[in-house]
Amino acid sequence: MTHAATTTTSAPPSSASAQASDGGGVRTPRWAGLGRLVSPLLLLSLWELLSRSGVIPPHVIGAPSSIADALVGLVASGELFRHFLVSLQRAASGLAIGLAIGVGAALVAGLSRLGEAAVDPPMQMLRTLPFLGVIPLFIVWFGIGEVTKIALIALATKTPVYLTLYGGIRGVDHKLVEAAGTLGLSRIETILHVILPGALPAFFVGLRYALGISLLALVAVEQINASAGIGYLINEARDFMRTDVIVVCLLIYCLLGLVTDALVRALERRALAWRPSIVG
Repeated sequence: MTHAATTTTSAPPSSASAQASDGGGVRTPRWAGLGRLVSPLLLLSLWELLSRSGVIPPHVIGAPSSIADALVGLVASGELFRHFLVSLQRAASGLAIGLAIGVGAALVAGLSRLGEAAVDPPMQMLRTLPFLGVIPLFIVWFGIGEVTKIALIALATKTPVYLTLYGGIRGVDHKLVEAAGTLGLSRIETILHVILPGALPAFFVGLRYALGISLLALVAVEQINASAGIGYLINEARDFMRTDVIVVCLLIYCLLGLVTDALVRALERRALAWRPSIVG
């Protein structure tokens, strides 16, 4: 009995207890994340099955296989790349103008009480303007060419940049500003070395919002007499009931949003490397 009890006591610990002793607990296998792909794949399979059986007609939405074929055809012909470059140029031009207006207005309003009184009320009024409501007015002013499309994108993207940067400037800790004055920094040096770096995280938030809004605005403006661009492809596909091409174009918009957001995140990590939360 004594020998048996000794043997039982000295038995090697199980793998679960060994993991518990290591403090790691039960570890999730690396391939467990692949389980998240099961439901999307099942939905795609069901979509394909219903489309092939005629339950979902092609004029409602194309099957995944037909969408893939449309994508391959557009890429092979070079048509998709050509229209993508036109849309990208429109979005980038409008975003650049919107950023310049939003940043300039935020600096004037955020760094000066007089500037705030002069700039903030008009910016707040422009913020409430319905984007689709001003399209007819812009067409009257600028026609139906590229100027109208770029101006509308700039109008839409300036607001998030202004609001976030203005809030970031006004949200800088006053103790840091007082410390800068105690150290003998001038007004310009305080702005450059204390206020603007402190407001930089808010600026990147606004930039990410502006990028998303620029794509939403791009979808709207490319419905205005466009002869090229992803929106032109959508209009052309609508006329010929090509829902597969429409879905491809929508996927391009989604992919563009993911790529631009990843680029801003990378820029944010580099520019805010001094912040532990960003580095971590």
